[in-house]
Amino acid sequence: MSDQTLFEFHATDIGGQPFAFAPLAGHVVLVVNTASACGFTPQFAGLQALYERYAPQGLVVVGFPSNEFGGQDPGSDAEIGAFCQRNYGVAFPMMAKTHVNGADAHPLWRWLKDAKPGILGIEAIKWNFTKFLIGRDGQVIRRYAPQEAPEKLAADIETALETKA
Repeated sequence: MSDQTLFEFHATDIGGQPFAFAPLAGHVVLVVNTASACGFTPQFAGLQALYERYAPQGLVVVGFPSNEFGGQDPGSDAEIGAFCQRNYGVAFPMMAKTHVNGADAHPLWRWLKDAKPGILGIEAIKWNFTKFLIGRDGQVIRRYAPQEAPEKLAADIETALETKA
């Protein structure tokens, strides 16, 4: 798995369309597992602010809704998309509801967890709004805990944006 890059993966977007990561080659990508009814849900505003601020320099934020933690995203993909747009003006790509842990975990999430395990080497995603910063070369730079507010990632994002692929 370690030879892979982000750009080899595919997913389904929140509208049910195929989403290839290959066109994001050369971009800095922030991948986040999200939920619509979590104490961290207001982080959508911060994620959108990062996207607006840094997209012109090459940042793409990609959200993956998950209902695995406390059943905090029970809605359909259409309901989740409408919620994110209506309440937080989310304009960054959102994927279809996804498993991030266990046997049904999306291959991208298995790769992310393998590349950057959490504290004490534990790979499992512990809660909503775990974030992974991926460099222009498609390799994982850093993993962030759910409680780390998006604005706290700005310095790392700026450093990644300054690095050439």
